Amino acid sequence: MATAQGLSALAVSLGGDPRIEEGDLSLALAAAELIDLMEAQAVLLHGDRLLPAAPVGTGSPMLVEAASELVRDAPYETVVGWLWRRGSGLAGHYRAAVEDARHLHRQAAEAVRDWNDPVLAHLAAAAGMRPTPPDDTAADLDHDQIAILGEVHQAVTQLAAERQRRSIERGPSEGILRGF
Repeated sequence: MATAQGLSALAVSLGGDPRIEEGDLSLALAAAELIDLMEAQAVLLHGDRLLPAAPVGTGSPMLVEAASELVRDAPYETVVGWLWRRGSGLAGHYRAAVEDARHLHRQAAEAVRDWNDPVLAHLAAAAGMRPTPPDDTAADLDHDQIAILGEVHQAVTQLAAERQRRSIERGPSEGILRGF
């Protein structure tokens, strides 16, 4: 099972867990797709830039769609740019795909079985589905995976800061409107 599909199946299997923020999950799914595209040799990581390589013609429709959205012109897209652009609304897109699948329970069972996969564990942590895995799991990751996982963790942190900033900005005005 592709990393992104496994992460999505895990999220669906957890139900409406309030710890899972839609935006965090979307960013983690975009990172999972990127890792899957690297494994399919459809993209190469050069510094922080994504260089399109071989086309993805078969496999998951979501992965084929993701490959079609790679920026194919220099100076190419950064990992962070991909996470924000591709990640926009991605959790809902995957949720619909997983819920439409007739074999949801099999997918969820496979995803839970893969819970100890280091990439999936780090992505699940970024999405808020589990605590951060121990540092020794990084030994099982390659350099590119570590770079992408680092970027997704930073993006999730930036998103949390933006949520907090917006909450603070809304806070006093909501109190004034209510008469408090």
